[in-house]
Amino acid sequence: MPSRDIDLNRPVSPLLHDYKPSHSGKPKKSKALQWFAVGLGVPLIAVALINTLDTSSPPPATTVPVMTASIDEPIVVPPVNEAALMEEVAALLPEPVPEFEKLVLTVASGDTMEKLFRKNKLSVGNLMAIVELEQAKALFRKIKPGDVFEVTHDGEQVISLYSELNLTSALQIAKNESGFNAEIVARPIEIRKRMAHGVIETSLFESGAKAGLTDKVVMNIAGIFAWDVDFVLDIRQGDSYYVQYEEIWQDDKYVSDGEIIAAEFNNNGRTIQAIRFIDDSNRSEYFTPTGDSVRKAFIRAPVDFTRISSNFNPNRRHPILNRIRAHRGVDYAAPRGTPIKASGDGKVIFRGTKSGYGKTVIVQHGGNITTLYAHMSSFVLKVGVGSRVQQGQTIGFVGMTGLATANHLHYEYRLNGVHRNPRTVDLPDAEPIDEQYREKFMAVAEPILKELEQFKSTQTHSVAYNSQ
Repeated sequence: MPSRDIDLNRPVSPLLHDYKPSHSGKPKKSKALQWFAVGLGVPLIAVALINTLDTSSPPPATTVPVMTASIDEPIVVPPVNEAALMEEVAALLPEPVPEFEKLVLTVASGDTMEKLFRKNKLSVGNLMAIVELEQAKALFRKIKPGDVFEVTHDGEQVISLYSELNLTSALQIAKNESGFNAEIVARPIEIRKRMAHGVIETSLFESGAKAGLTDKVVMNIAGIFAWDVDFVLDIRQGDSYYVQYEEIWQDDKYVSDGEIIAAEFNNNGRTIQAIRFIDDSNRSEYFTPTGDSVRKAFIRAPVDFTRISSNFNPNRRHPILNRIRAHRGVDYAAPRGTPIKASGDGKVIFRGTKSGYGKTVIVQHGGNITTLYAHMSSFVLKVGVGSRVQQGQTIGFVGMTGLATANHLHYEYRLNGVHRNPRTVDLPDAEPIDEQYREKFMAVAEPILKELEQFKSTQTHSVAYNSQ
C-alpha cells in the first residue's frame, strides 16, 4: 500500500477521532457496494414476502457468513434475473377476480325472456343456449309476473344467471368453456321457535295482533281448535291461549311463519291442548297429550262466515214464502264466492240444482251421516257425483241461488235421515294416533309440554318473545 504523508504540525482537536485518516469533502459510495445492495436486496425482499405468506412454523436457525472485503477492492456479485424473480413472487399472490356488471330482471305482465334480454342489451344467442339446458327449460317457458332473474354479464355476454325457484332451491346457470351449465342449488333455511300468549277482549284476531302474531298464525290457531270452539259464537272475554310456533329464516332474515308446534286454548272454563306430530309419511296432525285426535270427524262450520243469518229452527217463518216452515239447517252469511268446504271425509252423492235449495251438493259420510250444502253460486268442476272428498276440501262457492234473499250457505247435517242441529250435535271423534306411533308421540310431546308450561309460568299478560 503506498505511504501517506501525515501533517504532524496540525493542532490537536478536542474531539475524538476515528483511527482512520479523515477525507475531505463528501465520501463517495463504492459502485461495487451499490450493485451489492441491489443484487442482495431483491432476493431479500422476495424471501421476506414468502415468509409473510407462510408463518405456520419459524424458519430454522442458519449461520450467515460474514462477508469482508477491503473498501478499495472490487466485489463481484453474480447477475440477478430480476424479471424472473418478480414473476415467481407474482405467482405467489392471489389472482385478481374480474369485476362484471350485475342487473336484476323482474318479469312484468306481457314480458318474455327474449324481450327482457333485448331491452337490457344482453345476447339473445346466450339466451337460446340457456333455454336448451334441461334444468332451465321449464322455468324459462313458464315465466310469470314477479319472477326475478339476477344476471352477471360482461357487456352483452352473460356470465351467470340466478333465479329462486322456491323457498329451499334456486336455479344457477354459469358460463363455461363449452357454453353454459345449469344446476339446482339448495337455499338453506333455519327454523326458529317462538312462543306467544294472548287474552281475548273482543276477538281472536284483535288479540293476536296485540300479541305480535301474524294473520297466518292466528288462522292456524283457529283451524286447530275449530272442532271444539266456534270463534264467532263461543269465545268469551277473558279467554286466553298459548302457542309455540315456527318462524322460517334465511340468510339471517325473517321469511315467514311456519307451522304451530303446540297450542293451548282456554275457553269458558275448559282447557284444550294440541301437539303436532309428523308421522313417517310426513303427514302432520294434532293430538291431545293423551294421543286423541284434536279434530273431529266433522267441521262445525264448513265456511268462513261473517255471521249466522238463520239458526236451526223447526218453527221458523220462511222469509220468501211468508209461512211457518221448519228451518232444518244453519245459514252462514258470507260474501259471494267464499269457498265452501266439505265438513268431513265422504263421497258426493248429489250435485246439481235442487228446487228451493238452488245449486246443491250432498255428501255421504260414514256412520250413515249425510251433509247438504245449498244456494251455491258455482261448483268445483272436479267434484262430481261419485267423487271422494276430504274434510276441508273446497266443493263449491257461496251464492244465493234458489229461494234466497242474500248470499249465504245453507248447511244441513242428517243422521239416519233425521235432521240434527249442526251447531249442537255431538260430532264423532276422529281416529286417535296410530298405535305404531303412540310411544314416539309421547316421547315428542313430553318436552314440548314442559316448554309450554315453563312459558305459561312467566306470563301475566299478553306478550311474545323469542325463545331461541
